[in-house]
Amino acid sequence: MSTTEAAPAPTPTPSTTRTAPTPLTATNPAPSPPAPQLRFGYGTNGLADLRLEDALSLLADLGYDGLGLTLDHMHLDPLAPDLAARTRRLAQRLDELGLTVTVETGARYVLDPRRKHGPSLLDPDPDDRARRADLLVRAVQVAADLGAHAVHCFSGVTPAGTDPDLAWKRLAEALAPVLEAATTAGVPLAVEPEPGHLLATLADFHHLRTALGDPPALGLTLDIGHCQCLEPRSPADCVRAVGPWLRHVQIEDMRRGVHEHLPFGEGDIDFPPVLAALAETGYQGLTVVELPRHSHAGPHFAELSLPFLRQAVALSQGSTP
Repeated sequence: MSTTEAAPAPTPTPSTTRTAPTPLTATNPAPSPPAPQLRFGYGTNGLADLRLEDALSLLADLGYDGLGLTLDHMHLDPLAPDLAARTRRLAQRLDELGLTVTVETGARYVLDPRRKHGPSLLDPDPDDRARRADLLVRAVQVAADLGAHAVHCFSGVTPAGTDPDLAWKRLAEALAPVLEAATTAGVPLAVEPEPGHLLATLADFHHLRTALGDPPALGLTLDIGHCQCLEPRSPADCVRAVGPWLRHVQIEDMRRGVHEHLPFGEGDIDFPPVLAALAETGYQGLTVVELPRHSHAGPHFAELSLPFLRQAVALSQGSTP
């Protein structure tokens, strides 16, 4: 950890207004039908300084339901030897700890040590596009072996000088073998709209879905912060709009127009309505805290995040935590 890094922030408090620093109390609560219990996880890309075993033990001790496992050199390296055997051992450990999992594929340099998220599914070189697709197929197999509820992926940034129509064509073609593997394995492929990428918005997700013929294996990874950052709807309305395609959820705070993943309480998001909307959709998967730039204080933020989310759930249900 750098000596110039700021000290961890104090414990945040959920709020349904950004102008009131005190916790909300419910007003005129009305009975509502029971909704599915939300299940929370923490992303291992926010615990990159911990060994995987230590990260698993930490999350189990803190009371998380699971984790978003980013396949990377320090956490179940997807390119190292004996992947199947290592995956079996991990599955056993997850079962022992009572943790569920989703598999994420956003490691920055797992394929290329010099190009962030390179090569992508949009790379001009077909062999490079195939390398990314092969990694995703491998991730699908890992997910199947772990009993994961989804595999996450994203499109990548459009290479300079590439016509958008050509980029969409490359994306659709590169995803074909991945979707085939996902269909065979029975594991949804959950594409994430990522600011700055070809597929950046929910409208872009629907464009891809339609172009591919709405395959059953294709679903959506919804990042709540990204909704706050650039979607025209509120995050809660985004959740409601995409309920039928929701296969994975990432969550963190964020400010409008700024793509920076922030700890809860440091951005603009009103979380109780978001979590209420999520429960209304009937979503059954994990909702995973996504703080990839906070590994220097990962255990601290993992400890703070779960109580925050539980308090926000209580507020969303009209009760005082």
